[in-house]
Amino acid sequence: MRIAAVGDVHLGAQSHGQFRPALRDLRERADALLLAGDLTRCGTVDEARVVATEFADLGVPVVAVLGNHDHHADVPDEIAALLTDHGITVLEGTAVTIPVNGRTLGIAGTKGFGGGFAGKCASVFGERVMREFASHTVDLADSLRTALATLDTDVKVVLTHYSPISDTLHGEPREIYPFLGSYLLGEVVDEGGADLAVHGHAHAGAERGTTPGGIRVRNVAQPVIRAAYAVYDLNPALAQVD
Repeated sequence: MRIAAVGDVHLGAQSHGQFRPALRDLRERADALLLAGDLTRCGTVDEARVVATEFADLGVPVVAVLGNHDHHADVPDEIAALLTDHGITVLEGTAVTIPVNGRTLGIAGTKGFGGGFAGKCASVFGERVMREFASHTVDLADSLRTALATLDTDVKVVLTHYSPISDTLHGEPREIYPFLGSYLLGEVVDEGGADLAVHGHAHAGAERGTTPGGIRVRNVAQPVIRAAYAVYDLNPALAQVD
């Protein structure tokens, strides 16, 4: 299976045609395209229309999660509905199964959220606003866990915007790690037996990392991969990622 992925494309209302030319050969290069959030600049419906035009009808299944930019205008449901109307599957605590050459690819996704990593993380304690911050990550991690448990597929991929590990944040200021991801997402990746985890958000981070359980994680933020998308080959028999 060949999984193409990119995040943080940040398309604006005037970005028509920016991505489409680079996607012309996608069908020959990949079996599915994953979009790891921050598809828009400011989360407006006009920007989402551009995203829908750029990524619809590519000849392969397209699966997305939204990112923090896509939530900025407080219309994430409208954005998700618009993308869905154009044939793009949008996940939030949900999963989808895709047939690929006689095998099955399962993708479980959520935006995710921050909170930090083991030993240096926020907790659901203190002021209401802090409890709400930490609880949001807990809730989304739990929904991802439930979604991943529904998959009975040859290959399982977790798709998030926020990072499940700190490895792929290297290059970002350590002071902002708590706002870039959460170890709770990484625990779900390991517990659910995923073969690969894909995320964005960390523009100055590193592409490659692994969870504590040894699952490969890839940061596909466009400023990191420096391409229209990256392609990862997954071997269902050996659960390898290249």
